[in-house]
Amino acid sequence: MGSLSSRVLRRRVAPPRGEGADGDRGSRGGKRKRGGSEGPGESDSDGDACVCLWIVFFLSRKKLKSTSKYIYQTLFLNGENSDIKICALGEEWNLHKIYLCQSGYFSSMFSGSWRESSMDIIELEIPDQNIDIEALQVAFGSLYRDDVLIKPSRVVALLAAACMLQLDGLIQQCGETMKETINVKTVCGYYNSAGTYGLDSVKKKCLEWLLNNLMTHQSVELFKELSINLMKQLISSSNLFVMQVEMDVYTALKKWMFLQLVPSWNGPLKQLLAEADAWFSKRRKDFEDDIAFLESEQGRAFLTVFKHLRLQYIISDLASASIIERDSLVPSEWLSSVYKLQWFAMLRAEQDNDIGPQEINKEELEGNSMRCGRKLAKDGDYCWRWTGFNFGFDLLVTYTNRYIIFKRNTLNQPCSGSVSLQPRRNIAFRLRLASFDSSGKLICSRTTGYQILTLEKDQEQVVMNLDSRLLIFPLYICCNFLYTSPEKKTESDGLLDNPEN
Repeated sequence: MGSLSSRVLRRRVAPPRGEGADGDRGSRGGKRKRGGSEGPGESDSDGDACVCLWIVFFLSRKKLKSTSKYIYQTLFLNGENSDIKICALGEEWNLHKIYLCQSGYFSSMFSGSWRESSMDIIELEIPDQNIDIEALQVAFGSLYRDDVLIKPSRVVALLAAACMLQLDGLIQQCGETMKETINVKTVCGYYNSAGTYGLDSVKKKCLEWLLNNLMTHQSVELFKELSINLMKQLISSSNLFVMQVEMDVYTALKKWMFLQLVPSWNGPLKQLLAEADAWFSKRRKDFEDDIAFLESEQGRAFLTVFKHLRLQYIISDLASASIIERDSLVPSEWLSSVYKLQWFAMLRAEQDNDIGPQEINKEELEGNSMRCGRKLAKDGDYCWRWTGFNFGFDLLVTYTNRYIIFKRNTLNQPCSGSVSLQPRRNIAFRLRLASFDSSGKLICSRTTGYQILTLEKDQEQVVMNLDSRLLIFPLYICCNFLYTSPEKKTESDGLLDNPEN
C-alpha cells in the first residue's frame, strides 16, 4: 500500500506534457480553446487524477472493511486482550468492557455501584426461554461489527437476547426483519413475540396481515395457531377482508374451533368443513339437555369469539339460517333476539318509509355493517349480487373497463325476492380493493372511505374508477354496507343489544 500510494501522489503532482518545471506552459503548449475546452495535456492530467482518486477511495474502503473484519475476528472470535469474561447457558465469551458498554444492560452495570462493575468474570442469569447460546453469540458479536445478518428462523430468539441486553439498534433491525418476512408460518409467532417485547409496529403489521388473509387465504396451519384472543380481535373488526358473505365468517369460525379442539387433525383444507360438521354433529347427540355447543363445557371458551359474528346478516338468507339452526353451535337466545331485531328493521323499511342511512355514523358502520367480498381471478366483465334479504334493496355490482358500478335494481333485472318501490333509497358503504403477493403481503390497495349513496329506481352509479397500476390480478374486493337507518333505542331495547343476555 505504501509504495503504491507514493506512486499515486507522484502521478498527481507531475506537470502535464508541454509545461515547464515551474508549471508555466511552454512554447509548444496549445492555447486554451474558446468556449472553455481544455488542451490535450490538461485533459489527460485531470483524467489521471480522477482515476487516482478513485483508486485511493477503493483502497480506503477495502481497508475499512478489512479493519472491521479484523476487529470481529481478533477481538470477538479470538478474544485477544479481553478484560472480562461473560458466562451464560454453560458457554463463555472473552469480551471487552469498552465494547460491552454499547449495551444499555452492561453500561449500567459497569458505570454504577454494582458489585459486577469490578468483577472480571460475570455470570448472566437468562430468565427468558427464547434466548439460547446462538442468539447470545450473535448479540455479543453485533457489538464488534457493523452489519448483522438475521435469519427469519432465528429472529425471535435474537430479539429476546437484544431486549435483555438493551441493544436498541439490534432490536430495531429484528423488527424490520420481522415486518419483511410475515407469512402464514411466521405471523402468529411474530405477533406474540411483538407483544412480549414491546414492538407495537410489528404487532400492528401482523394484525393487518391477518385481517387481509384470514378469509382470502385460509389455511389449516393458520387456524391451528390463532389464539382465542387474537381471533376475537379479527372477527370483531370492520377491516376483516371478508370473502363472499357473513355466513362464510361463521363457517371459518366453525373450522377454526374444530382445529382448536382437535389439533391432531392434519387433513387438507378442502376436507376440513366436512370433518368439522361430522365432529360437531356427534357432539350434539351427546348433549342430554339439548343445549348449544357454545354453552357446553367444551365450547364455553369460544363464546367471546362467536359473539362478534354479525348474525343479522346470516339469518337474512334462508339457506344460511337453516344451517346455523341445524348446527346448534350458537345459543338459541342469541338467534331469537336477532330475529326480533331484523323483523322490526324490516317493518320500519316497509311501513315507516325508512329510506336508509341519512349520515355517516362511523361507529354504527364499523360495528354493524354487512361485510362481504369477491375475488376477481382475472380481468374481464363481472356482475354479481350478494345473497340475503336487504330490505328490498337489490344491489347489483358490476366490474367492467376498470370501473366498479353499483346499481339499484328494481324493474330491469329479475330478482328472487321482493324489491322496494320507494322513489329513492340510501345506502352507507365503504369499498376496498387489494392485491397480494404469494406470501400474503399487500401489493396495492385502494378505498372509497365511508360514503352515503342515494339511488333512484334502476339507477346506477360509478363508485370507483381504477388506476391501471392497481390492476394486479387476482383482485380482491371487500364492501361494508348499511341498508337501514340505525334503530332509535329505548330503555326496553337493552336485551337486543347484547346477545349474551
